[in-house]
Amino acid sequence: MAGILRKLAGETAIYGLSTILARMINFFFVPIYTRVLTQGSYGSYTEIMSYIAVLQVVLVLGLETGCFKFANGIKNGGGSQKDSFAPFSSAFLMVCGVSLLFFAVIAMFAAPLSDFIGCQSYRAVIYFVAGILVSDSITAVLFAKLRYEQKAVKFALFKTIKIVSETGFNLLLFFFFPGWAAARQGSWLLELIPAEPHFSYIILAVFLSCVVCFLLFIPELFRISLKFDRKLAGQMLLYSIPLMVAGLPGIINDGLDRLLFRFFSPEGGDWRATLGVYQAAVKLAVIMNLFIQMFRYAAEPFFFAREREKNSKELYAKVMEYFVAFCMFIFLGVLLYMDLLGLILGRDFRGALGTVPFMLFSYMLLGILFNVSMWYKLSGHTKFAVNITLSGLAVTAVINMTLMPYFSYWASVAAHLLSALVMLFYSLRLGNKYYPVPYRWRRIMEYIAAAIVILLAVKGAVFVATDTADLAPAWSWIIKMGLGTAGIVAYAAFVYFKNRNLRLIP
Repeated sequence: MAGILRKLAGETAIYGLSTILARMINFFFVPIYTRVLTQGSYGSYTEIMSYIAVLQVVLVLGLETGCFKFANGIKNGGGSQKDSFAPFSSAFLMVCGVSLLFFAVIAMFAAPLSDFIGCQSYRAVIYFVAGILVSDSITAVLFAKLRYEQKAVKFALFKTIKIVSETGFNLLLFFFFPGWAAARQGSWLLELIPAEPHFSYIILAVFLSCVVCFLLFIPELFRISLKFDRKLAGQMLLYSIPLMVAGLPGIINDGLDRLLFRFFSPEGGDWRATLGVYQAAVKLAVIMNLFIQMFRYAAEPFFFAREREKNSKELYAKVMEYFVAFCMFIFLGVLLYMDLLGLILGRDFRGALGTVPFMLFSYMLLGILFNVSMWYKLSGHTKFAVNITLSGLAVTAVINMTLMPYFSYWASVAAHLLSALVMLFYSLRLGNKYYPVPYRWRRIMEYIAAAIVILLAVKGAVFVATDTADLAPAWSWIIKMGLGTAGIVAYAAFVYFKNRNLRLIP
């Protein structure tokens, strides 16, 4: 088991390299965005990216996971490696058709949509958004094929090139384009984006990077035999569409509050500005989501590949324990170094830092939900995914719509937590009935409790050592960082003590 866990950890690291790079660069730009853009402009960018995140899941139709299921089924049934690529071919053609139809619909309604998002003078932004969605949806299937072939390095390389190109376009637009535009007032580019820094710069940079990514896959497309199998496509859709619906909870838990801010934020305030401040704080909690995404890339094909092995359920349970242990390590790391991480945000964007602990925990619960919900993917009971999803969506929608007018983004924080808990308990209850996995919940709760106790102890020690004494700012800073580091070391020692008998290296 130790060797298998080590292989999963290695693949998680490789897949995660590009994801880590993307988030690191995202953090690199947060200080720029929160110092150059207004709160309202940053809020508009946040709202648009929320629509993109939801629509990306819908347009792929859940076929990434469907490809893994049917490709492994063909291979395990005696089919050749070439035969196992048939699901990817059918999925690619289906996603292409749906995405291009979507682009045509967006083009028809470009004018009212640009008015809705506040880009009346720059309607090209709508086409940039549509282009992002089409390109990302098509390449999602191609990236899934790389994952199936276990070409983790190529996967990471393509992702990295996309990220680096997005970075370059961002730098070009924010630092060079305004000066260039000032000297060329009549340029046609100024009909697409404004001369002054604006959220449309970020959208354009993402779109251009998506074009670069698609171009990388062109040689791969020439090596694929594109054939549409109608019967296979129908079976894949029946399996995958419920998974598409099931994939929405994490996205909607991340994005529904942002979409509702326009309609339910407290009266009398600038909802875009409030949304911008809230989402700037959430950026610090996304560190947790980063690890979960890394884990998901490697874990999903890993779980499917070992579905028929002896003691596979015990392996899944052990994976869950280490997943939670590492999540709580991230939880502590962010909160104990909050004074340092908070400086990432511009001074006008630090008003919602109190939401970070709750958002970190919410993301961890969604990660646990991903692990627990593998039961319906492995057993084929994907029809239950819809019920689990709807329970979470109902909680998210009700809490935001009823409490947001009074508590602003704190209602969103509560919705994140409660929605994740409801879905987790519901999925766990069904899983215990149809595909029981022997999770050791006592051990898992010990990891969570230990991290919370250490956090409270360190915060209490910091208060006693700094707030009750007349210290110079530099000494106060040193004490906070030192005690925070001691807390992380203490948690690492606790996890090691709990697992001292496990040999990861033979």
